Amino acid sequence: MKLQRKNRLRALSFGALAVSGALALTACGSDDTSTGTSAPGSAKAGNIKCDDAKGQLLGIGSSAQANAIDAWRQAYAQACSDVQLNYKPDGSGAGVTAFNQGQVAFAGSDSALKPEEIAASKKVCKGGQGIDLPMVGGPIAVAFNVQGVDNLTLDAKTLAQIFDSKITKWNDAAIKKLNPDAKLPSTKIQAFHRSDESGTTDNFTKYLKSAAPADWKYEGGKAWQAKGGQSAQGSSGLAQQVKQTDGAITYVELSYAKDGVKTVDIDTRAGEPVKATTENASKAIADAKVVGTGKDLALELNYATKAAGAYPITLVTYEIVCDKGNKAETLAATKSFLNYTSSDEGQAVLADLGYAPIPTEINKKVRETVASIS
Repeated sequence: MKLQRKNRLRALSFGALAVSGALALTACGSDDTSTGTSAPGSAKAGNIKCDDAKGQLLGIGSSAQANAIDAWRQAYAQACSDVQLNYKPDGSGAGVTAFNQGQVAFAGSDSALKPEEIAASKKVCKGGQGIDLPMVGGPIAVAFNVQGVDNLTLDAKTLAQIFDSKITKWNDAAIKKLNPDAKLPSTKIQAFHRSDESGTTDNFTKYLKSAAPADWKYEGGKAWQAKGGQSAQGSSGLAQQVKQTDGAITYVELSYAKDGVKTVDIDTRAGEPVKATTENASKAIADAKVVGTGKDLALELNYATKAAGAYPITLVTYEIVCDKGNKAETLAATKSFLNYTSSDEGQAVLADLGYAPIPTEINKKVRETVASIS
């Protein structure tokens, strides 16, 4: 542990990570490494290949995948005790910025790199560029807390008007029409959005823009643009606000919609309203197209899908790395960790955590790309 603390302090001295709010995922945690057993939701350590990986492996980015990385870390730390893995879930925007400043070995982002971000990455990836590797999928749940209401159905048009402060009471006629059997109160709607730049915001607003273009006129992106509403930091912050606020509604990854947080069923006009489940999200992600070029595996999702049982508000979290020009001191650990997360064992832990595994055909390309980075 002394060596671990020394290494961690060395990383902090470079300014790569702040102590406040960091999710420190290190090899000497509280896991039981003596028995060889794995924690719930994680793979057996014996299936992980370390390939001489060692040293510090730093990442910053998407809070959407924080629970997944925590589960992966528990198994990876048992197998690869020479690697100190630290991931700070500061949001996708912070992750891309840190990556393009050369502060971290990888970033997590719920949105693929933009052309200008790829151009900037070439200064860090000597002889190469940053690429998107889809690693975690899942539904963005619309979480709510309305006293006396356990089941709620909404559609894109109504959601757009709620988050644009056009519908302000829970007993509004539009909500009543979608929920004729619910006893809707006159409680004021408290719509919460992310205060930090977030790929979750980007994907949620892409859904609103695609499925309700007449009601959502904003350009979209990682930063929230609509007026009004309230904000909180990170997905955990939004989930906490919903738990403690009567009349609240927000958007969070399904893995954060737990401990009594209720979720909205989405009316896509394709039959029965669709529940936010990993299986229903996988149906939507399976229709995604790879639109990246070269080794970049950026996906194009169909947010306006009307396929039966497909949950339309989905996201894919990418791990962003250099295709070429990764730092020599972190290359082995980066490849080892991503080999594990994209493996059958690594992907198998996701469903129990509220995530959707990446579809097999896409994940095969991810593994091939991880093996080729240099």
